Amino acid sequence: MAGVAGWQGLRSLVDGRLRLPGDAGFTEASRAFNERYHHVRPAAALTAANAADVGRAIGWAREHGTPFTVRGGGHSYTGSSVNTGLVLDLRGLDEVRVDPSSGLVTVGGGARMKAIYAALRPHDLAFPLGNSDDVGIGGLVLGGGVAAVSRAFGLTCDALVRTDVVLADGTTLTCDGTENADLFWACRGGGGGNFGVNTSFTFQARPVPPASSTCLLLWSWEHAPEVLSTAQEVMRRAPEAFAARIGASRAPGQDGTVSMIGQHLGPAEELRELLEPALAAATPYRADIADRTYWEAVDYLHHTTSGGAFAVRTRCVPQPLPEAGVATVLAALEKWPGSGNPDGAGVALFTWGGAINRVPVADTAFPHRDVLFLISMDTSWNTDDPAEVARDNLEWLTGLHQEMGAFASDAAYVNFPDPDLPDWRSAYYGPNLARLNEVKHRYDPDRVFRFAQAI
Repeated sequence: MAGVAGWQGLRSLVDGRLRLPGDAGFTEASRAFNERYHHVRPAAALTAANAADVGRAIGWAREHGTPFTVRGGGHSYTGSSVNTGLVLDLRGLDEVRVDPSSGLVTVGGGARMKAIYAALRPHDLAFPLGNSDDVGIGGLVLGGGVAAVSRAFGLTCDALVRTDVVLADGTTLTCDGTENADLFWACRGGGGGNFGVNTSFTFQARPVPPASSTCLLLWSWEHAPEVLSTAQEVMRRAPEAFAARIGASRAPGQDGTVSMIGQHLGPAEELRELLEPALAAATPYRADIADRTYWEAVDYLHHTTSGGAFAVRTRCVPQPLPEAGVATVLAALEKWPGSGNPDGAGVALFTWGGAINRVPVADTAFPHRDVLFLISMDTSWNTDDPAEVARDNLEWLTGLHQEMGAFASDAAYVNFPDPDLPDWRSAYYGPNLARLNEVKHRYDPDRVFRFAQAI
């Protein structure tokens, strides 16, 4: 690990800002989003000013034997955006350029959702993006990137047409479908941080649809069995223009809630008709189904979290869960051990399929091209909860994940990484793992880019 003199040497090499503990802005550049990892304290954080800074920092870290990690939006579920060495912070690489004539959108490797949406909106152009302001584009697209409009538009990585990558030797490669095509393939779903540092991405955007509507439906817990079964059938039959998240959740000291939130690229009249079976299964205590422009829908679907510590595990299914699977979910939530975090615990079924599944599995590194629902199981607690609360929550989540193995595959979504997943390589990458290993060996033979779940 570098001492003070070593850090001074790095500072003299770069145009960006190097911060040490105690410096203004250090905490913001080096704090873990998931407070499960709040104890991890970096030694320094470099906010790169340009791609050259990235190459220089990698070379310096290798020369000094200093571990480094790359931070885009910083939203890594597993704390991979922080370490005990150098955090290479990409927030300074946040330029967004839109070419309205071609629909090409070029964004810096550290750009975040809020800035990208703001740049697209005046031109009424869109491509699949996340619904949280601070999520970074790099983490989203490199793991695939599923958005509210992905059933109609495809994944974020399906819209990617070019990317610049700084390699372990400090050089930069431009990658697209013909130039360095193998690395370009890996960057579309192969997971962030595995092959290099992506400092720029170019996407093909499209005009926003003329009509859009959203829904938010909430049911009391007593209706959970029939609503969860019916809602899944609604989504199995739904057109690609409609995507929704079906959820069952518990918050501390409260009864459970069943929810359905989504966006339809069509009028509210059509959306209400699509939802009719779920509305008929049981009367929701809240039902908001309304026409909203594409941009109003982006704002409506905006997501925030209460923070604290959390863990997430995922599985995939190609069809709705059977009654026994729904019963397993509900029984587990009724046994949730509780915590002090108002986010509580839940199970969400994100509707995939549609345009996502029309791309052949080998065309990109993203392997889950036969999925109807991603099943996301999560729990949360506070860092000041007693130690046994965290232990009990993690044991509860592990038990639920194991029980759901009777109804869902072992496939898991790399953008919801799970540090406790035993066979994560095949779960994240499936049939594309062997080719990803080859790309890794070609571009990073010394595994300079490594972390707990690095290829």
